[in-house]
Amino acid sequence: MKKSIEILSPGVALGTAGSAMSSKFFLMALAIFFSFAQVVIEANSWWSLGMNNPVQMSEVYIIGAQPLCSQLAGLSQGQKKLCHLYQDHMQYIGEGAKTGIKECQYQFRHRRWNCSTVDNTSVFGRVMQIGSRETAFTYAVSAAGVVNAMSRACREGELSTCGCSRAARPKDLPRDWLWGGCGDNIDYGYRFAKEFVDARERERIHAKGSYESARILMNLHNNEAGRRTVYNLADVACKCHGVSGSCSLKTCWLQLADFRKVGDALKEKYDSAAAMRLNSRGKLVQVNSRFNSPTTQDLVYIDPSPDYCVRNESTGSLGTQGRLCNKTSEGMDGCELMCCGRGYDQFKTVQTERCHCKFHWCCYVKCKKCTEIVDQFVCK
Repeated sequence: MKKSIEILSPGVALGTAGSAMSSKFFLMALAIFFSFAQVVIEANSWWSLGMNNPVQMSEVYIIGAQPLCSQLAGLSQGQKKLCHLYQDHMQYIGEGAKTGIKECQYQFRHRRWNCSTVDNTSVFGRVMQIGSRETAFTYAVSAAGVVNAMSRACREGELSTCGCSRAARPKDLPRDWLWGGCGDNIDYGYRFAKEFVDARERERIHAKGSYESARILMNLHNNEAGRRTVYNLADVACKCHGVSGSCSLKTCWLQLADFRKVGDALKEKYDSAAAMRLNSRGKLVQVNSRFNSPTTQDLVYIDPSPDYCVRNESTGSLGTQGRLCNKTSEGMDGCELMCCGRGYDQFKTVQTERCHCKFHWCCYVKCKKCTEIVDQFVCK
């Protein structure tokens, strides 16, 4: 900006008109600069903690390593404050983000949009700037990942501010079963995940009724849906005690569900996600009022999904060219649907796998290696 001022300053000799023109150009340049800066800021996300990031390197946790929070890309101001206050939590925020990203990629592995990561800052790229049902799922599963990681870290004694679960004894637990052990602290995981993940949305201020305000409401709703799915799927786990495994006594505790179960539940919510719009009061309401209103556990979206068939830089779609497809399937992973009618190429590849495995006393399994040539198909 300094160079621009120096170039324009000789225009003062041209009189008031030149000065006014210079000021006008300067203000326009300033506006463009700040709008560009805003785009860059919005492109970054805390999801980047799940990618290659200083938060995953143990050396940054050495006592006195203050630069940790300043090294983490994608954090909002509120999230940076939480980082300074709870530095030992950040590793598990990163683990939660990584868990969410991996689960997203698993759930969408046979879809045209397969949850591909494009870089280490925006993670999923421009496609997340569209308020689609894919964006809804991504926000939900990543928020769920943080609850999962934080709850487990508490139980394992990794965090200074929490420990084992203090959940109340379930009323339907048999009287002679003990309620104890060290359960996953889902209450703490839920609360901290809500405070951290929602911080970015809550500190953004936009005009009531604007598209940006609708996106904030959508993001907050889907974050909550992800957290509640983890909370509601947690169940009682028990261990038997007694002579020779007689199970005369049981100790029970609260335990997180396997995260694949969380991903499956959210995928079902994705398939039935509700299309929403802003009403005159600035609230999200269903586009089709004939359907039941979505609950806090349902996913919502405000934009139709972009065309994922072809590569499009403006929407962030990577297209399906080069994707593997299943020639015999009639589902979304089938070549007809995956390739969007463009056809596919066939090639042969050599696959090696373990075979003819035998158990040897005692106690190991020995296998041979078998190779076979298989046909594979990729979209044109």
